Amino acid sequence: MSKTGVFICHCGTNIASALDVYKVAEAAKAIPDVSYAAEYKYMCSEPGQQLILDAIKEQGLKRIVIAACSPRMHEITFRKMLKKSGVNEYLLEIANIREQDSWVHEDTGKATEKAIDLVRMAVAKVQKNEPLKTSFIPVTKRALVIGGGIAGIQAALDIADAGHDVVLLEREPSIGGRMAMLDKTFPTLDCSACISTPKMVDVSAHPNITLMTSCEVESVSGYIGNFKVAIRKKAKYVNHDICTGCGLCEEKCPVKTDSAFNRGLSKRPAIYKLFPQAVPAKPVIDKESCIKIKSGKCGLCEKICPLGCIDYNDEDRLVEEEFGAIVLATGYKLAEWQSMYDEYGAGRFPDVIDGLQFERLVNASGPTEGRITRPSDGKEPKTVVIVKCVGSRDIKKGHPYCSRACCMYAAKHAHQILEKIPGSRVFIFYIDVRTPGKGYEEFYDKTRKDGAVYVRGRVSRIYKEGDHIVCQGEDSLLGRQVRVNADLVVLETAMEPSEGSAELLGLLGCAKDEDGWIQEAHPKLRPVETQVGGVFLAGVCQGPKDIPDTVAQASASAAKAIGLLNKDEMETSPMIASVAEDKCSGCGACEPICPYKAITLERIPDREPGTGRKIERPAARVNAGLCQGCGACTVACRTGAIDLLGFRNNQILQEVDALWP
Repeated sequence: MSKTGVFICHCGTNIASALDVYKVAEAAKAIPDVSYAAEYKYMCSEPGQQLILDAIKEQGLKRIVIAACSPRMHEITFRKMLKKSGVNEYLLEIANIREQDSWVHEDTGKATEKAIDLVRMAVAKVQKNEPLKTSFIPVTKRALVIGGGIAGIQAALDIADAGHDVVLLEREPSIGGRMAMLDKTFPTLDCSACISTPKMVDVSAHPNITLMTSCEVESVSGYIGNFKVAIRKKAKYVNHDICTGCGLCEEKCPVKTDSAFNRGLSKRPAIYKLFPQAVPAKPVIDKESCIKIKSGKCGLCEKICPLGCIDYNDEDRLVEEEFGAIVLATGYKLAEWQSMYDEYGAGRFPDVIDGLQFERLVNASGPTEGRITRPSDGKEPKTVVIVKCVGSRDIKKGHPYCSRACCMYAAKHAHQILEKIPGSRVFIFYIDVRTPGKGYEEFYDKTRKDGAVYVRGRVSRIYKEGDHIVCQGEDSLLGRQVRVNADLVVLETAMEPSEGSAELLGLLGCAKDEDGWIQEAHPKLRPVETQVGGVFLAGVCQGPKDIPDTVAQASASAAKAIGLLNKDEMETSPMIASVAEDKCSGCGACEPICPYKAITLERIPDREPGTGRKIERPAARVNAGLCQGCGACTVACRTGAIDLLGFRNNQILQEVDALWP
């Protein structure tokens, strides 16, 4: 008989108030193979752990069952404890009598019976558990940060300041992201550029940071501590090694096209810097607009460049880099409201704009040098309507989630209008007002006192009438229809995952949630980690948030990456898939099922049945560094050749037999 100890946790009153823990402990003593059972108020506490260690020593226990909360909470805690005792840490089972029992049952008697059953099943399984040993893999002391917005900038600086090499990768010609487009930031109304530009300069000057702009991830292989990433360096058509960014080429370029940075409110040349404070402060050529690249004509920028920086024959290049950790900071894009809301004009009216377009209008470096004007005629608007939750909290037309920053975004825009346009009026249509940050409520109150009129209700229709944009909606507080003749309408639109983020997740093997945001490993306990070891989350790529929360999460992800990179080698979990090669037929059904790309088909030596002749045949192989122990491959295997260590078929069946003997 294997001496097994069972320990029942009260979890304060979380468990003890819903079931009889003393009765469970007594019942555990009667289970075959159990030589000791005890209960304690907080088994995860230091006294509780010491109680278990003392029992192991005094009773000679070889296997341990702890009936407490979910193993996702404290299984690692108890495994670390077992290391001190000499008992193999994987000869442990957690019976979840909290989330799966006390929290979901009101009948104390039945909850107690269920707890006894769960303990009996755990005792049965732990008898079949095998001592497992962790392995160690080397760590490449280098990080990749994907995305050069404020989240990526903060994460890169934090990792670099800790002494590790960082590659900051950005697909645009400059870092800065959406924050570089803003005028001021709430609630303190700091100049956005004044905050972000110094950090951008710090990135470019940091000895541990390699800045790679106009680049995208092409492929990812490897595993935690040892990622191999193929990066596509897109053609810039300008030699940045010798370019000084003098701007002469931009001034003389005859081609003008819509500026994406200014949200279509102005034009830019075919050879351009993304914005005046761009880092690097050197231009690139837009091949879709350049006459020379498209037709072979023009070439004016080449003729006028004093250093000969222009190279029309530049091509994309692929480079492969190795990293130990990856931080995702891919940001967001605004919802395409034009395709969602035909009743708002669907983009037909130039004086109906989104929040980022307004930011460019009010920005001193924007197309109007900070003057708020109507895009249609350049006149100053006297009546402005701001519509919140356009695409957010709208299951029928948009997204069910709240974009979080929009309420304060709208209040800030109202404040800027009232401040810059004397005698102006601002109407804000809202569903609810949410101000969850420090100083946010005070800023909202000040906006109302400044004269902004908040109308609770949705705008049902926006249309043109004469020189005005008519907003028709309702005031749900007064119970009546409302019509406002506006000169300008600002739509505070929903945040959405950035373009290309889904494809990137596919390359990394990361999951996304139902709204397309990157799924964190655990919303409370592991909010900056993904299911893929060594891949961390920073900023809005994980879900809508404002700048303070984005920066905080970026530093948190950097701390996780630094913790990994500080190790020369790291311990891996032994609870991974295992292939019995003699049973494997090499059918490959497991390979596409694996979400972590941990399984590959390789040729192994074998002998031909009947003749005994040496041959090679395909068989599945598991990469221990990539496998996360999800078990998806075990159910896909047609021959039953794959088992999950720690959850083998015979272990699970042993549990079932214990429940229905």
